[in-house]
Amino acid sequence: MQEGSNVNASTATTPDLDWSQVTETVRMLNLAVAQISMAMHEGEDSVGSLSASFTGMVGHVDDIAASVTSAEAATVAETVRTSVLTHCAEVQGGIQQSIVAFQFYDRLSQRLEHVRFALDALASLVADRSRLFDPGEWQALQTSIRAKYSMQEEQDMFDALHNGASVDQALDIIRERVHSGDIGDVELF
Repeated sequence: MQEGSNVNASTATTPDLDWSQVTETVRMLNLAVAQISMAMHEGEDSVGSLSASFTGMVGHVDDIAASVTSAEAATVAETVRTSVLTHCAEVQGGIQQSIVAFQFYDRLSQRLEHVRFALDALASLVADRSRLFDPGEWQALQTSIRAKYSMQEEQDMFDALHNGASVDQALDIIRERVHSGDIGDVELF
C-alpha cells in the first residue's frame, strides 16, 4: 500500500471483489455534503460582515436625521434640511432592500443546510448494510428529514415528492402556492 493511501479510497477505476456501487454512492453523497458545507461557511462569513456594515449605516443615517430634525431653523436652511432628510430616507430604503436580499440568502442557507443534512443522513443509511434493506429505517430517515424543514414550502415539496409527484410537478405546485399567497414570502423588518 502506498504511503498516504486510504483503505476507504475509491476503487471505481480498478474494481476488485470488494467494489460496491453503494460505497461509491456514499462517497459521492459525502462529496456533495462537503461542498455544500464549504459553500455555506464561506457565504455566512461574507453575509455576516455585510449585515453588520448595513446595521451600522442605518444607525448613522438615523443619527443624521435626528440631528437635522432637532436643529434650529436658524442653524440649518430649510432646503438643506429637506434635502438631507430626503437623502436619509432614500438610503434607509436602499438598506431595507439590502436586508431583504440578506433574508433571501438566509433562506438559501437554510435550504442548503437541510440538503446537507438529508444527504448526510442518506449516506449513513446507505453505508450501513444492517439498515439499508429495512423499510422502517427508510421511514425514520424520511420522518427526520421532513421534521428538519422549517419553511412551509419545503414541507409541501417533501410531501408532494413523497406522494409521487415528479420534481417538476412539485416545483410547479410550490411556485403556484407562493404566487397565490398561500405560502409566505420574505418578511420585511
